[in-house]
Amino acid sequence: MGRITELLDTAHGRSRDNSWSFPGGLLPHEAYELLQIAPGARLIDVRSRAELELTGTIPNAVHVEWQSWPGWVLNPHFLTQVAHATDPESLLLFICRNGHFSHSAAAACTEAGRGSCYSVLEGFEGDLNRATGHRNEINGWKARGLPWTQS
Repeated sequence: MGRITELLDTAHGRSRDNSWSFPGGLLPHEAYELLQIAPGARLIDVRSRAELELTGTIPNAVHVEWQSWPGWVLNPHFLTQVAHATDPESLLLFICRNGHFSHSAAAACTEAGRGSCYSVLEGFEGDLNRATGHRNEINGWKARGLPWTQS
């Protein structure tokens, strides 16, 4: 069994265990590894433009807002924008701030007929550390030391 299959099997198991309506969930380091080894895999960052400007971006990620700021208005063109930005056969990995909107995005794309849609668990900033009141300390893309840049 190859490494791509191992990573996807782990993601599928998480989906089964959690009864998600999309194929699976990957931890940030698993998603990063998959992006390095799976031809055509794309990371779709669904955070708002405001979040990107304030907290940083991931190199080579495709940005398609799930919701926009101010007001957290749902993007009515999300599915169309994802379709235009990616190949129909691409493995799509969705990431947001903490893993919640990426679940919704993966589910919406799966429901719309896209295969191979995965959520990046923990998101870019991870869970809130209740002891300090900060993100980026417990888990998430940044806390795991994966590539990102500040604008």
